[in-house]
Amino acid sequence: MSRPLHRGVPIRIPERNNDSWDSQSKDKTEKEGFDRRFSSTYPSPLRSPFRLLSDNSNSMLGITENGLSSDPYIIGTPRNRHKLILFFLKFSLVFVVILALAGSFWWTISISTASRGQIYHGYRRLHEQLVSDLLDIGEISYAPSRLKELEFCYKEFENYVPCFNVSDNLALGFSDGNEFDRQCGHELRQDCLLLSPSNYKIPLRWPTGRDIIWVANVKLTAEEVLSSGSLTKRMMMLDEEQISFRSASLMFDGVEDYSHQIAEMIGLRNESNFVKAGVRTILDIDCGYGSFGAHLFQNQLLTMCIASYEPSGSQVQLTLERGLPAMVASFNSKQLPYPSLSFDMLHCARCGIDWDRKDGTLMIEADRLLRPGGYVVWTSPLTNARDKVSQERWKLIQSFAENLCWDMISQQDETVVWKKTSQKSCYSSRKNSSPPPLCGRGYDVESPYYRELKNCIGGTHSSRWISIEQRQTWPSRDQLNKKDLENFGLQSDEFSEDSESWRASVRNYWSLLSPLIFSDHPKRPGDEDPPPPYNMLRNVLDMSAHFGGFNSALLHAGKSVWVMNVVPSNAPNYLPLILDRGYVGVMHDWCEAFPTYPRTYDLVHAAGLLSLEFAQQHRCAMLDVFIEIDRILRPEGWIIIRDTVPFIESARALTKRLKWDARVVEIESDSDQRLLICQKAFFKKQGN
Repeated sequence: MSRPLHRGVPIRIPERNNDSWDSQSKDKTEKEGFDRRFSSTYPSPLRSPFRLLSDNSNSMLGITENGLSSDPYIIGTPRNRHKLILFFLKFSLVFVVILALAGSFWWTISISTASRGQIYHGYRRLHEQLVSDLLDIGEISYAPSRLKELEFCYKEFENYVPCFNVSDNLALGFSDGNEFDRQCGHELRQDCLLLSPSNYKIPLRWPTGRDIIWVANVKLTAEEVLSSGSLTKRMMMLDEEQISFRSASLMFDGVEDYSHQIAEMIGLRNESNFVKAGVRTILDIDCGYGSFGAHLFQNQLLTMCIASYEPSGSQVQLTLERGLPAMVASFNSKQLPYPSLSFDMLHCARCGIDWDRKDGTLMIEADRLLRPGGYVVWTSPLTNARDKVSQERWKLIQSFAENLCWDMISQQDETVVWKKTSQKSCYSSRKNSSPPPLCGRGYDVESPYYRELKNCIGGTHSSRWISIEQRQTWPSRDQLNKKDLENFGLQSDEFSEDSESWRASVRNYWSLLSPLIFSDHPKRPGDEDPPPPYNMLRNVLDMSAHFGGFNSALLHAGKSVWVMNVVPSNAPNYLPLILDRGYVGVMHDWCEAFPTYPRTYDLVHAAGLLSLEFAQQHRCAMLDVFIEIDRILRPEGWIIIRDTVPFIESARALTKRLKWDARVVEIESDSDQRLLICQKAFFKKQGN
């Protein structure tokens, strides 16, 4: 390290007073000669100030072998030393000013050329992290008795969907349709409770609610209905208070005829034979308002509707309001959060997706999701167009479908049906090794959590590559055989024990779904009370689905529900198993917002989720997860949380802040787990 000048002065001054100063008095001529010789050997500090400060060697400081200084600026008077110090201070000040100006100029240039989105992104992330840290501190430091209830959000947030802020995405630099994609992590959390619209009404029970919904419950205008170009969007009747999808409508007959046409194109007598052909789950892309899935549901077919986020007139919101599976997702730039080989059929009726864009990667993603032997049904004017440009695009799509080993089995009017190959040998027999190539063995297609689209065919190395004709048909598919379980490292006994445990739990759960649970009478699971009706619930969200046993037990008990099975991104990935059982589900990180609209689920169930998320890691606050549950839960909806006692007590304290009615229930006297049963209140008070 460099030696500061003033530290050497008091050490050397006594020696110079005794020796060097006397020598100068005796022989002035010798002194001048000595100075000339020294200057020729060692440069003056004024000529090389940085070397003086940075070099610690004795020779550079002008110290001779006997320890005497020969530097003329050191052996001079104190005034000379002060001048030297003053000179260095001035020089350093000038240098710092020049350096600061240059840095400021460079920073200004970089700001003008850098992406506004990156700066905005960084600021929002820092701001969000600060808020998160403060919330965590508050959550730890305050006792339950001092916790304050959360305020209601402003009215404009009543249809708020986090992670889908188009204006923020544009500010971050997203374009070309990517601004409508899910972008989490750059927006501030809303630490308030969403209110329902002013005229909101509790949805009608299934199956009546499938055909009639309240206009006030969704963000939709008559103009949006009339201007819609989708086939299934137009199949509704709108009056002052209700939207009707009844089969008495002449337009509804179009859905029945359309479904019958597809069945015949596949080679079936009618749509009731889809299950016999191995079809159970269908991915309906841009589903309109779910009329196709609603019609097929009576034939034991489960249709998952996906559509891009829409601020108003949302297909997903209306579909969920009808009691049908749906979530916000889009074919654009990211893979969907489903594993490979997940669906038996993909349906796209005038969905507005340009399959010939992005070098065919959208078709590759569709192929990844489709099981071997599955069907792709596409209805579009492009298939029957007369103009040259449209015909060229249609030929390109046909060629790419052939390279994917899709066999076109039928075309009628605007509808085309392809069948995906069940033979892996098809890919090696393509002409001239036609693109796209097969993905390598190391490519993980089971855990695609919003990753970038890939330009290779996935799933061919999976042990789940089984044709839909070779799979068990529904409902036998629910009980996987020994060979299927071995693919997931499970034994038959373990799977059966899980199923039986959940069937017993559902019997107890159902008796607790009554406001009586919050009264003072000592109610326990299994007590004799009038049970809630079988159709009390419709849309169920299982936040930690594990094997899908809760879903299976509900259906086994005859409840008229469908379940969105969620596998947390940090949990063992059994989502492929759940989908192979004939259910629908998705992978999700619960420190992020779930891709759905507010007030879309009747019951939220979480078994072991708190232990999973908060036992060893603390990526987000428990309150954040609960606020998200409140957002997606309908008024008067239910929450069932099953976990160990410490987490249940922590969760119960938070329910007061969320204005939920809550009660802890023992499962078994010797169990270390408890149930937290909660119900969300129906508040009609308007926000500020």
